Amino acid sequence: MSSSKSLRLVAGLLLSAIFLLALGANFVAPYSYAKQFRNAPSAAPSAVHLFGTDALGRDEFSRLLFGTRVSLLLAPAAALLSTFIAGILGGLAAFLGGWWERAILASADLLMALPLLFVLLALRATLPLDVAPLISAMATFLILSLLGWPSSLRVVWAAARNIRESDFLLLARSSGSSPLRVIVRQILPSLSPVLAAQFWVTIPVFILAEATLSMLGLGVMEPLPSWGNLLRGLENPSAFQANPWTIAPLILLIIVVFCFQFILPSRGDLD
Repeated sequence: MSSSKSLRLVAGLLLSAIFLLALGANFVAPYSYAKQFRNAPSAAPSAVHLFGTDALGRDEFSRLLFGTRVSLLLAPAAALLSTFIAGILGGLAAFLGGWWERAILASADLLMALPLLFVLLALRATLPLDVAPLISAMATFLILSLLGWPSSLRVVWAAARNIRESDFLLLARSSGSSPLRVIVRQILPSLSPVLAAQFWVTIPVFILAEATLSMLGLGVMEPLPSWGNLLRGLENPSAFQANPWTIAPLILLIIVVFCFQFILPSRGDLD
């Protein structure tokens, strides 16, 4: 086994383990993410609180597990929706051509020309800040998915355009295959490696974008934890000195993003 395949295997296993811990947060976490121990605010790590508690007396280890679940479940869901939008629009642009193609590509170029972070901040700031935490999480990732498709569209469009001009597609049409059969049996299987690659690329981007928004107070709202609002604890240097485990969300975030980079499909996988 080559070193690259070994790294991909290790990264995949590590990501799987983190996902399983996040999915089983209700069983693994010793406490609820919102439970407060009012007699132990900012407590140091101990046998009762493995990573200590925050300023409100909430167990840091429990909040890390639940925050991981929020980030690792909603980011792939947003990436899936974003890739689906890019696949539909990229396919339409390639196969319809003409002014459809020009309009779709121009729209993607316009959105890509805008600074994504500032657009996210502006859109999120227009929404009420006093919404339910779960609604705020869903709204954050929905905005990410609706703004994130242009970066994938041109890749999908280029691949779909090559398929449109391919011999096997001309042969399928000349043999009398219906448009639906051509799409299901020829186009989608040919585009699936490209769509899969764009899906994997988008997940860590959305994870980092959510972390940025939540650190600024415009993402997932308290008391629901996510990596972003957990990282706000690093704003206080004295709290970090008293409890170094407050850096755990940052370490986990870095590990997950690197793991996604290692398991991305290689060029050989897309051929």
